Amino acid sequence: MFALRDEDNALDVVQDAMLKLSERYGDRPLEELPALFQRILQNAINDHFRRSKVRNLWTSLLSMFSPEDGDNEGLDPIETLGAESDNNAFLPPPDQLERRRLLEILEQEISLLPLRQRQAFLMRYWEEMDIAETAAAMGCSEGSVKTHCSRATHTLAAALRAKGIVNS
Repeated sequence: MFALRDEDNALDVVQDAMLKLSERYGDRPLEELPALFQRILQNAINDHFRRSKVRNLWTSLLSMFSPEDGDNEGLDPIETLGAESDNNAFLPPPDQLERRRLLEILEQEISLLPLRQRQAFLMRYWEEMDIAETAAAMGCSEGSVKTHCSRATHTLAAALRAKGIVNS
């Protein structure tokens, strides 16, 4: 069994599990609720770690990028994420140019994804929407969201590796 070491994340996961229990199983007998809650909580923890793993991969990859300027208004989430990295602001011009080129490659690869994959990927990992929220926004099942995200992640990773961009 996994344990969440960050109290805020732990409280969020427990709250989400409690909401799911009450929304989906409120009509069940009282004796069944502890076992149901335990299972829902374990699934919520697993989902949290899965999301964190993917988010951390893309965050570390995108931390290499710097924004074109300091004005974040109107930027898409990828540029905003790059702008949040303070250590990129004072790089030598050749490094800044290289990072801008890498950002352009990533944006291009994301734009080449099929529409549904691109939507699911951006909603899940940049907007940080959960699976249910993404499914509702896209008008599809949660399973479809998972499939679209998985395919998008694998496609992007392969495309970046093919261009010699690896997560260091």
